[in-house]
Amino acid sequence: MNKNKINWVAVLTMMFLFGMISFVTNLAAPIGVIWKQAPGIDGSSFWGMMGNMMNFLAYLFMGIPAGKLITNYGYKKTTLIGVGVGFCGVLVQYLSGKIGVGATLAGLPANFFVYLLGAFICGFSVCILNTVVNPMLNLLGGGGNRGNQLVQIGGSFNSLMGTLTPMLVGALIGAVTAETQIADVNTVLYMAMGVFAATFCVLIFVPFVEPEQDKSNASVKSLFQYRHLVYGVIAIFLYVGVEVGIPGTLNFFLADSEKGAGLDPSTAASIAGSVAAMYWLLMLCGRFVSSFISGRVSSKMQLGVTSAVAIVLVLLAMFTADVDIKMPVLKGFTEGFAMMTLPLSALFLVLCGLCTSVMWGTIFNLSVEGLGKQSALASGLFMTMVVGGGVLPLVQNAIADAASYMVSYWVVVAALAYILWFAVFGSKVKNA
Repeated sequence: MNKNKINWVAVLTMMFLFGMISFVTNLAAPIGVIWKQAPGIDGSSFWGMMGNMMNFLAYLFMGIPAGKLITNYGYKKTTLIGVGVGFCGVLVQYLSGKIGVGATLAGLPANFFVYLLGAFICGFSVCILNTVVNPMLNLLGGGGNRGNQLVQIGGSFNSLMGTLTPMLVGALIGAVTAETQIADVNTVLYMAMGVFAATFCVLIFVPFVEPEQDKSNASVKSLFQYRHLVYGVIAIFLYVGVEVGIPGTLNFFLADSEKGAGLDPSTAASIAGSVAAMYWLLMLCGRFVSSFISGRVSSKMQLGVTSAVAIVLVLLAMFTADVDIKMPVLKGFTEGFAMMTLPLSALFLVLCGLCTSVMWGTIFNLSVEGLGKQSALASGLFMTMVVGGGVLPLVQNAIADAASYMVSYWVVVAALAYILWFAVFGSKVKNA
């Protein structure tokens, strides 16, 4: 591919899909606040995070097949499949507000299992779409720093939707009680279904020049000869857990008026969603800045610096939960923005968004260096390990139930320490 000639129609399409991925994925944590208070779940952070877990669990099953879809059918057909599956997943989540309401199954709300099925189906969708956009943007940019630059620009759209989603859902929820239902956020689900349907129709007519594919019978096993790729796959598993776990657990911490931050129950959910949105907003800012500097600053340098700073911020957050600070938050649609007294730890965790903003693109870029046409197959392997976004937050919130929210962030510190090691040592290109 000519590095000087870029298909901007394809680039813009991939960036829009990047935003959709975040919109669907970030529904899980704020909606989890509703399920957490449902009768039978009774405030368990572990079960409240289960929707997020189901969303990411789909990556474990679909990651490698998604890479094969690209190889066999090309990027456009694979994208259409992903969008269609996404519509079905959101539809099932909507139906969880209609089917099994009031009934119980194994001591839990019966419609909770319908919701989990919908989250699992949505996970298949975002896995497919993630598998498309990352290698596509990297290839459209010609690889190297220019490829990473396009991935970071696309990540800015991803962060924009990540910012709006928890804020919108939190404002719609308002006061969370045992009577609050998922049907209270149907507006967001209608929007998601509408976006998927419109995107499917538009994509049919978008001219799309397919990049050359590796038609050999190369297997995923052949990728393990690249030691830096193996280390990068582990880093992606941990990174996605960090990216999701920091704001997801922060959302639960602030929304929990009893074991958490002790905020007013009538506005805690809205405030929590607003603060979590600030994390994603800073991710947007970080990716936007990185899109300008990635052509000059290496991926290794960006990843090393940001992972080190993130470790410091999380450690500061863990020991400042009892110190208060004023922060601007959205209390609700009627109340608007106001300065609220929140734990200082919330500010430190929000600032982590600046650090995590560049990690996905830099880890991916460092890991696939030298793979050439096998990048799509490697992306499928990466997508499998995105299951870390479900596993680590689940472990973190199990610890939060057993100990405290702040103690659970030791999981994040350990994951960031490995990412720092990968940036400094593990990313060196070397065959096993």
